[in-house]
Amino acid sequence: MVERRSLGRRFGWLWAAYTVSTFGTRLAFDAFPLVAILMLHCGPTEVAVLAASGLAVGAVAAVPLGPWVEFRRKRPVMVTMDLLRCAALLSVPAAFALGALGFAHLLVVAVVVAAADITFSAASGAFLKALVPPRDLLVANGRLESTTWTATMLGPPLGGAVIGVFGPMATVAADAVSYLLSALGIRAIGGKEQRPERAAGARLRSGELLEGWRYILADPVLRPLFFNTVLVNGLIMAASPLLAVLMLGSLGFAPWQYGLAFAVPCIGGLIGSRLSRRLVARFGRRRVLLTVGALRACWPVGLAFVRPGVTGLVLVMVVELGLITCSGMFNPVIAAYRLDQTPADRVARVLTAWSVTGKASIAAMTALWGLLATVTGPRGAIAGAGLLLLTTPLLLPRRDRSPQQPAVTGG
Repeated sequence: MVERRSLGRRFGWLWAAYTVSTFGTRLAFDAFPLVAILMLHCGPTEVAVLAASGLAVGAVAAVPLGPWVEFRRKRPVMVTMDLLRCAALLSVPAAFALGALGFAHLLVVAVVVAAADITFSAASGAFLKALVPPRDLLVANGRLESTTWTATMLGPPLGGAVIGVFGPMATVAADAVSYLLSALGIRAIGGKEQRPERAAGARLRSGELLEGWRYILADPVLRPLFFNTVLVNGLIMAASPLLAVLMLGSLGFAPWQYGLAFAVPCIGGLIGSRLSRRLVARFGRRRVLLTVGALRACWPVGLAFVRPGVTGLVLVMVVELGLITCSGMFNPVIAAYRLDQTPADRVARVLTAWSVTGKASIAAMTALWGLLATVTGPRGAIAGAGLLLLTTPLLLPRRDRSPQQPAVTGG
């Protein structure tokens, strides 16, 4: 029987900080595009540039930060990134109130927030590895994953209601405050943290910028998992705006129906994240990664067959429920494995390389699929992404050469 146990007060504060910032981010879901459209009267091209450039430029800006984070105390870095995101986001409503908000301002803030997101994730992953023992990494990541899906289920509908009453600036401000609260939560973790020491020299060497990618590509299990997750996430996200165009455009779904179609299936993320540790305890990590990793690629092609009316709405919900449930099982397992297999002195660089590649690929594939949709139409581009996803299980590792961890007993 799998029993729930505490991971300690310090993890509790980390979890609380993660929860408040994640809910703030999900509450402000799509706030920047709405600000650009409703308040700056930007067209589709500018909105697309805002979404893609923020991710891509932010990812490039984060590349040198991985080695920098590696040799710093992680908790101060996390607090700094939270405060930086808070200040950047607060500048948007402040500039609007002064009549000085422009598209360039939004773009700069999007880049700063994207770079800070990557840096924070790298620092928090390294901090989590040091905070909990290896046997509890899957439990800890499962709890963070369940929080992500809870926030994804509740945040956008609540944010939509707030926007309807107060406008999109209110959700931007709420997101900024959530980062401030997160910084306070991380500060409350307490405890002493040793400053990492460099093995050679005190200055950053140019080769260290690529160390994260070198380590990933040299590992026989991390390498295929890296290519698999980057491709899967890129294809899923590339098709997402096209599905919105299809459902809200020619198929005639109301905005509330569109929101409902993606909010309700997030319950699958909660289910999947709760099941992940039980599945690993029973079947082993390798089998779970292979089976669930393959299953999560089978669902999105069904979105190409969506039709108007209740039947189409139900189809989207069923497809998203299957995809999100599988993702909820897969994500904590791979996150725990990645931390477990990466030496402590390389965690920040590996996580930075992983995030930079993921965000850059999402930006590139979103732009590419937008061009494809102009030729094939949204439905054809969605079908193309779904068919390509069916090939991604070929990238999953068939052999786990690392020693298996003891069975997970906590929840």
